[in-house]
Amino acid sequence: MMAPSRTIDHGNALLSILTSKPRFTEKQGQYLAFIYTFTLVNRRPPAEADMQAFFSVTPPSVHRMVVELEKLGLIRRAPRQARSIEVYLSDDEIPRLRPQPFHSSASRY
Repeated sequence: MMAPSRTIDHGNALLSILTSKPRFTEKQGQYLAFIYTFTLVNRRPPAEADMQAFFSVTPPSVHRMVVELEKLGLIRRAPRQARSIEVYLSDDEIPRLRPQPFHSSASRY
C-alpha cells in the first residue's frame, strides 16, 4: 500500500484558497469588522448597544452573535466588564466594513 503523496500542487493553490471554508460567515465578518473599526476610531471597544444601533437589530440578536463569535474563538470578553471585546484576528483577516442602510424618522417633503 502506498503512502499518500505530500507534495503541493502549486498550480491549484489559488483554487484551494478559493474553495477553503472561511472561519466565519459574512454576517459574523461584518460584526468583527464593526468591532475592529469602532475600537480603532473610538479607542475603546463597542458596547452591545453600539452594535445594535449600527446593525438595526434587537439586543438578543447582538448578544447571540457576540456569544457565537466568542465560542468560535474570534473574540474574547472579560466577564462582567463592559466594553471588553477584543478581536482575535490579524488586520488582514478582518473583512471591510460595509455601510448599513440608514433609517431616518424624519419625513420626506
